[in-house]
Amino acid sequence: MEFKINRNTFLDGIQKTLGIVEKKTTLPILNNVLLKAEQNKLKIIATDREISLISDYEAEVSEKGDITISAKKLYEMVREIQGEIVHFTSSNNVVKIACQRAIYKIPGLPAEDFPDVTDDKNVQFYNIKGAIIKDLINKTAFAMAMDEMRKNLNGVLLEGILDGSTHILRMVATDGHRLALAKQVISEPFLAAGKGIIIPRKALMEIKKIIDEYEDVKIALHKNTFVLKTDNTILKVSLVDAEYPDYKRVIPLEKGINIVLEKESFLHALRRMNVVSSERYGGVILSFSEGKLTLNSTNLDVGEATEEIDIKYSGEDVDVGFNVNYLIDAVSVINKDDILLEAGSGIKPSVVRQTEGDDYLCIVMPLKI
Repeated sequence: MEFKINRNTFLDGIQKTLGIVEKKTTLPILNNVLLKAEQNKLKIIATDREISLISDYEAEVSEKGDITISAKKLYEMVREIQGEIVHFTSSNNVVKIACQRAIYKIPGLPAEDFPDVTDDKNVQFYNIKGAIIKDLINKTAFAMAMDEMRKNLNGVLLEGILDGSTHILRMVATDGHRLALAKQVISEPFLAAGKGIIIPRKALMEIKKIIDEYEDVKIALHKNTFVLKTDNTILKVSLVDAEYPDYKRVIPLEKGINIVLEKESFLHALRRMNVVSSERYGGVILSFSEGKLTLNSTNLDVGEATEEIDIKYSGEDVDVGFNVNYLIDAVSVINKDDILLEAGSGIKPSVVRQTEGDDYLCIVMPLKI
């Protein structure tokens, strides 16, 4: 096996695999990437058996072949060498990587030991704007559960909706303390109305990395697998086989007290309150009175912070407590100048929305004051 490839292209291709290859595994080969030299191209494949990445790059191939090699070590080598062209050869499972005067020799593992990552044919793909998927992820991913034992919450629900003749994609995430929901209109139906799939956390982050680079992508569902395709990359994700909870029951039917807040001033005030938070306590009390919002955070381990900001409010006095980080997450993803806070009374949840449109909301459970 022998090929030459542009160093920056090679480095970029390897870097994309680092989030997928298994760091802790009983199968050492899952630490590796599979390199396949074919006619005028190099195929780089990585998998942890739940997520698979297949990418093609232009290369000058002198001898076809395949080998697997440590993704981490390969990345570190290519990152540190200098020069434009990397010369890669392998023989008897020993790899030689040369660039200018630098030469590395490291052992590889045979490609036959690598899990089968088939490039499925006859998959029906749907065209979609990358910005649509990116917006849905940005507005919901922060609310995913971190508990590995709750597999159905350790990811996002993606579902199709039919509103009249309008096709909509809706993404939902919750960790039991908050719930984020975002939706976007799409040109053609990807999921049948009412059908939902659960995309796991790790996969969602890999999807976002790829989408950040492309305006247009293709997506598909195939054998309980979500597939994302770009010009030179295919990402395959095994979906979570579990029931997502009925999140619609959490959305308050009763409207709370509506308060319009200027996003940036409110967000910066919350961040200043967050300075005195700690792992043990990260609460903030919002006290609304006529024309004024007072924020207070008291932490016995750190200290106290208080701030007042002017607001347009003329209702009754309201005090409500929240986890300050939950509010920061909910507010920071809104790309409008103003936000709408529907403050629930007592132990009822509050809702953060945009002042215009209904394509985003975040429900936050209150703290006891």
